[in-house]
Amino acid sequence: QVQLVESGGGLVQPGGSLRLSCAASGSAIGFAVMSWYRQAPGKQRDLVARITGGGLTTYADSVKGRFTISRENAKNTVDLQMNSLKPEDTAVYYCNLKYPGARSDYWGQGIQVTVSS
Repeated sequence: QVQLVESGGGLVQPGGSLRLSCAASGSAIGFAVMSWYRQAPGKQRDLVARITGGGLTTYADSVKGRFTISRENAKNTVDLQMNSLKPEDTAVYYCNLKYPGARSDYWGQGIQVTVSS
């Protein structure tokens, strides 16, 4: 049973930075596609960033140049460095793990990020 636990969220002023971390347990993430999604109140859950087992990255247009996703397979973690934060980045952020070819995926419980002055 894979478990994902997010950490690092909180309240930050516009222009500030936060680093989210997702720790996986129960299985190695080495070949998994790891992603961060976010969901603002009243909106759908959207992809923020994704990194493949080979290190290829994908970003939503709204975060390109500001957010960086990285993974450390030895520690079974994936991080999201968020810089130049904007109020519209306010959302609950979720970590996701999916193994290639698998029918199901795994989600963390989510962590709140609030960007406000």
